Amino acid sequence: MTFTTGISPFRIDIPQSALDDLHDRLARTLWPDELPGVGWSYGIPVSYVRRLAEYWRSGYDWRKHEAELNEYPQFTTEIDGQNIHFLHVRSPEPDALPLVLTHGWPGSIVEFMKVIGPLTDPRAHGGDPADAFHVVAPSIPGFGFSGPTRETGWDLSRVARAWAELMSRLGYERYGAQGGDSGSVISPELGRVAPDQVVGVHVNGALGFPTFDPAEMEGLTEAEQARMRLYADDDRSGYAIIQATRPQTVAFGLHDSPAAQLAWIVEKFKEWTDPAHDLPEDAVDRDQMLTDVTVYWLTRTAASSARLYKEGSAQWGVPVERSEVPHGVAVFPGDGGIRRVAEREHNVIHWSEFDRGGHFAAMEAPDLLVDDVRAFFRKVR
Repeated sequence: MTFTTGISPFRIDIPQSALDDLHDRLARTLWPDELPGVGWSYGIPVSYVRRLAEYWRSGYDWRKHEAELNEYPQFTTEIDGQNIHFLHVRSPEPDALPLVLTHGWPGSIVEFMKVIGPLTDPRAHGGDPADAFHVVAPSIPGFGFSGPTRETGWDLSRVARAWAELMSRLGYERYGAQGGDSGSVISPELGRVAPDQVVGVHVNGALGFPTFDPAEMEGLTEAEQARMRLYADDDRSGYAIIQATRPQTVAFGLHDSPAAQLAWIVEKFKEWTDPAHDLPEDAVDRDQMLTDVTVYWLTRTAASSARLYKEGSAQWGVPVERSEVPHGVAVFPGDGGIRRVAEREHNVIHWSEFDRGGHFAAMEAPDLLVDDVRAFFRKVR
């Protein structure tokens, strides 16, 4: 890998013409038909997307959320030929532990807006200042303001190597890693890439791409059996197969139609958020969800973010070298973590299961996620 070492301040400043174009395209959407009475079983309902799109066009205020994002220090740097955008929020506590947070798809740095404050400044949020972190939250190459990618080869392992270089470039010689979704693969891989620097890895969801040996499945709890069945659910994995095989083809619709981009992402918020809620906005803040979608739209990264699946699909289910870096796992409703599976390839010293929240834990249950991250890293600081 070759690197340049320059780090430049960055500020989000979307031209008004791009917002006007978004609103115009939403107003001119050609809506598909739909069957009566099928709910979400054929995909996201047209009636639901129309309502959400109209709010996105006429009620949602990008400038408000752009300003909120810009309250956090942001930077860009080039690593291995790729532009990398990241938030870098230093704690006021001098002994804070650096922590790199990694999102997944269809997430972004927007996911972390409710956890950055409590993680960096626990004293101001009713916590113990000894639990403080310096937070580094990069946008994965190909996603948001780190996109698009310009060459093949940006798989999850290469992202982890880039994170190791980023943390070194920031002067951090000892740090933790946390992530969900793709971040739950990148973060453990970072521990393998830089085991002498990574003091611990915390993920929400499952660790890596688990495979199941029938001989090991005896004695699973009912909850674990239900989680195992998730991996055989074709309804949940269809999007991944499309993005892992034809990311360029699906991108034509996603790049041309904001309604298509909205539907493609929000369907995942319906499927992956806490199953106790009927609609995505019952589980997550509607504006935060739309800010996430808007970042994808305004940065034109539907294609390059989908390519992460194409680049990484060869490693799905492939065993990896066991990591002795300490790992912690937080399992939220609807996620697939099974401890005995995770322990095959990871040194799991902390395991939590929750009855509230879901796949987008930093958005759905930020209090539970923050508390669990703090509890895990107390063991390894």
